[in-house]
Amino acid sequence: MTRLVAGLIDVFADAPLSGNPLAVVEGGEGLDDSLLRRIAGEFNQAETTFVLASDRADWRLRSFTANGSEVFGAGHNALGAWLWLAHHGRLGELVEARTFHQEIGVDVLPITLQAREGRIQGRMRQARLRLLEPLAAVDRLAAGLGLEPADILPFPPPRTADTGAPHLMVRVGDAAAVDRCAPLAAALLAVLVPAGAEGCYVYAFDEATPGAAYARFFNPTVGLWEDAATGTAAGPLTAYLGSSGLLGSDGTLVIEQGVKMGRRSLLSVRLGPDPELSGAGVVVLRGELVV
Repeated sequence: MTRLVAGLIDVFADAPLSGNPLAVVEGGEGLDDSLLRRIAGEFNQAETTFVLASDRADWRLRSFTANGSEVFGAGHNALGAWLWLAHHGRLGELVEARTFHQEIGVDVLPITLQAREGRIQGRMRQARLRLLEPLAAVDRLAAGLGLEPADILPFPPPRTADTGAPHLMVRVGDAAAVDRCAPLAAALLAVLVPAGAEGCYVYAFDEATPGAAYARFFNPTVGLWEDAATGTAAGPLTAYLGSSGLLGSDGTLVIEQGVKMGRRSLLSVRLGPDPELSGAGVVVLRGELVV
């Protein structure tokens, strides 16, 4: 039998049982992919991240959803793993800001951590924005989301944006329209797949207050129905708004997500020029996993 250190951390949270929970497993280098997927299914969280040795970076991260789909990009899966390591003293002293490097898929990306007011804060840069073609029509998208076509605003148009993972960005009129979303999995999948998107980020954005947005995230392509805080969607949303001239002069965006799920989360992203995601977390469980 193999014994591994594992547990749960609430990411983008300042108190237990808020934010977006992440299962973290240390080690597992000798385990095959089928077992990694079964472990993720056992935790049954939005994502389970395995912290592995790397010859390209300080650590290699692999993340799987509960249905065994491997996901990429530097979002809550990556930030939570580093906050977990820092919380347990695996990264040394963090009185001064220190930068590490993480291997995620084919990318090696930096992450900076620092202790502030008794908590560990992390900020990490995502990949350069990649945009696919805008959707030509929104009728099928609206039906897949349980909305009316008029709920979807034309600027910026619904479009798949990618800074590590491709997600369809959909702007609606206001927060009430975001909360009215009642997606139909098959209908939404029929839109996401040809759009080259993994998930769908539905958001409301007030140009009068360009530093804030309200959002929900749906990802039926990997069996993740709704997510409480999605860094791999918050980053490309910020970059997409920036490329559309819709961010304030400081290039920052705070996204409120997870409210409808009872897991309110705040994601802070700064565009400079690539999106940089930041946040903290709370370890709520640590133990031993026996497989």
